[in-house]
Amino acid sequence: MLETALIAFTTFFATIGPADVAALFAALTPDNTPAERRQMAIRGTLIATAILLAFALFGEALLRLFGISLPALRTAGGILLLLIAIDMVFGRPSGGTTTTTEENAEAAAKDDISVFPLATPLIAGPGAIGATILLVADAQGDRLRIAVVILVLLGMLLLTFLLLLIATQVHKLLGVTGLHVVSRIVGVLLAALAVQFIFDGIGASGILA
Repeated sequence: MLETALIAFTTFFATIGPADVAALFAALTPDNTPAERRQMAIRGTLIATAILLAFALFGEALLRLFGISLPALRTAGGILLLLIAIDMVFGRPSGGTTTTTEENAEAAAKDDISVFPLATPLIAGPGAIGATILLVADAQGDRLRIAVVILVLLGMLLLTFLLLLIATQVHKLLGVTGLHVVSRIVGVLLAALAVQFIFDGIGASGILA
């Protein structure tokens, strides 16, 4: 269970990126009052939680509906996470975990960013959704392992919410350099996990037998 928790923690920390989300939130809400920022943080986190829990609970049924096997999901999920990890290590913005330049421009014109881009794609982005489905499916029906994954997910969402409440201070404390250092360290760990997912997927597929 400890291994499952550590893998889930590293994966969610990388794909959700609480510190990055807080920094972008601070950059997008400089003219909002503390009360407005708090309301947006609450609403955005709740919506993102609902999205990710929906994929955690029904993602495997969705895979069966489309005829996607677990080995295929492991391989595809590993590739997606590897691409995100590479962007993290080299300090490049990734569409899997953050917003694009065009999305930032659209968000800057909004008074309320709680749904877009905060809830999605900043918190519940493609990377986080893919990781949620992959980790739950990888538990192979073991209710305890699934519970561990969901608890770690909820813990990461709680951490993200707390950082959103102090987003301005986090942005000032870490700065761009600090955020990149944290991102690169986690990116290396995520890259190793992603490669392991790819190996496991290819191995379980039977194509090398």
